[in-house]
Amino acid sequence: MQNAKDSFYVALRTRLVAINPERTVLLRAAVRPGILVEEAEAPFAQLPADVFVLRWLGLGVEQDLPAAMVSEEVEIVYSTLGTRSFGGLDRGRALSAMDEELVGMLTPFWTPKLNYSATPPVAMLTNVFWDELVFGPVTVVRDRLTRTARVVVHGYQEAGE
Repeated sequence: MQNAKDSFYVALRTRLVAINPERTVLLRAAVRPGILVEEAEAPFAQLPADVFVLRWLGLGVEQDLPAAMVSEEVEIVYSTLGTRSFGGLDRGRALSAMDEELVGMLTPFWTPKLNYSATPPVAMLTNVFWDELVFGPVTVVRDRLTRTARVVVHGYQEAGE
């Protein structure tokens, strides 16, 4: 499933850069697109604002197919405080903009599966695909608006995985 997870993340990261190249995050002295995988980063005391954070959840395997299909749910958490120039009073608009960006990143609902453990990445024989996004409610903690969305990502197991 690691190749499917990596392919999903890189597809979303690439699409985010096309949708909103200004959504970035500064981590370890490097400016990166504003999307990260929680399990691949150092722990956060609090998740960064204005960034999409992917959190992988439960795993399932369907073996009654010609090839085993593995599925894993991913939770995408994002929050905003709004902008300083508006004193945070635009945080609802900022969250709506992130909602739209997320929908854009997930369309179309597939991407080629690549093996990123090789350099350059090697194309595999199948695609990674996912279900429709399910948005959770907005939560408010002090000045921060947070939303969690979930989607199930699927990929067929290939030889050597």
